[in-house]
Amino acid sequence: MSSTLQDSNIDVRTYPVRLRGRGQITVPQTVRDNLQVTEGDVLTLLQAGDLILLTPKQPKVPELADKIAALMEAENVTLADLLLGLEEERQTIWQERQQGA
Repeated sequence: MSSTLQDSNIDVRTYPVRLRGRGQITVPQTVRDNLQVTEGDVLTLLQAGDLILLTPKQPKVPELADKIAALMEAENVTLADLLLGLEEERQTIWQERQQGA
């Protein structure tokens, strides 16, 4: 039995699972079907405080960092340039919010 919590963009489903010997759990068949995972696939378990998230997707941070670094190098953009642009963008957003208030 599962329960569902729906948001405008996210369909969150909960499934009860039992922790078995050696810390094993069974991922419900519905979830395996939806995520298209099969026996032998590697999943990633993320822990944030008391929250546990099990995902078939590997974190993309290292891959994204490499792509960003390559783009920065190709465009001859430094980290200082990016930080300056970020500060300018923050100022623009702050001014827009002040005018709208």
